[in-house]
Amino acid sequence: MTDILPAPRPVLVAFVVVAVANLVSVSVGISWLELVTKPFLCGLLVVWAWLACDRRPPGLLMAGLVAALAGDELLGPSGSAWFIAGMGAFLVMQVCYILGFLRLGAADGLRRRRWVLAAWALLWLALQVVVGPMLGELRIPIAVYSAALVTMAACAVAMGDRRIGVGGVLFLVSDLLIGLGAADLDVPASGFLVMSTYALAQLLIVTGWVLVVRTPALSGAAAAR
Repeated sequence: MTDILPAPRPVLVAFVVVAVANLVSVSVGISWLELVTKPFLCGLLVVWAWLACDRRPPGLLMAGLVAALAGDELLGPSGSAWFIAGMGAFLVMQVCYILGFLRLGAADGLRRRRWVLAAWALLWLALQVVVGPMLGELRIPIAVYSAALVTMAACAVAMGDRRIGVGGVLFLVSDLLIGLGAADLDVPASGFLVMSTYALAQLLIVTGWVLVVRTPALSGAAAAR
C-alpha cells in the first residue's frame, strides 16, 4: 500500500475514493456525480505533489496537471469545438510531460534503444492508416495530438522507471479508446475503461515523477541513463 500510495497518503486515499466514485457514476449514468468528481482527480494530484515536494514541485509536472484539469472540464460538453479545445489542453499536458521526462533521462534511454523509438513511430503511423480515415474533420487535430501522445508514452517507458512507464502506456490506452469513440467504433464499457486507465495513469505518472525527483539515488540514476 505504501508503495502504491506514497506519503503523504491521505491525499492519495482521497484521490482513490474520488476515482472510484467517478467510475461508479460513469458505469451507472449518474451524470451529476461524474461532473462533481472529475475535476478532483487532477486537483488532488496537484495538492499531493505540492505537499510531497515540500511546496516546491516540478514546474512541468504542475503545469501538465493544470492543463489536464482544464482538459477534463473542456471535454465535458458535447460538440467537436469542445472536443478540440479539450484535446488542445491535453496537448499542452503531453508537451509538459515530454519535456519533464527528457530532463529526467528519457533522451538517453531513447538514444540507446532507437529501434524502440522507431516502433512507437510505426504504432502512430498504423493508427493514422487504420483509424484516421474514420475521423472526418477531426483527423488532422487527432493526428497532431496522437503524435504527442505516442511521444509521451515512449519517453515515459524510456525513463526506465516502471511506475512512470506503465502510467505512460495506460494514458496511451485511455486516449486510444477516446479516439476509437470519435471514429464511431463501439468499445464495450468504453466510458469505464477510459476513466479507469486515465485515473490510474495519472496516479502512476505523478507519484513516479515525484519519487524520482525527491529521491537522490533515483534522480541520479535517471540522469545517468
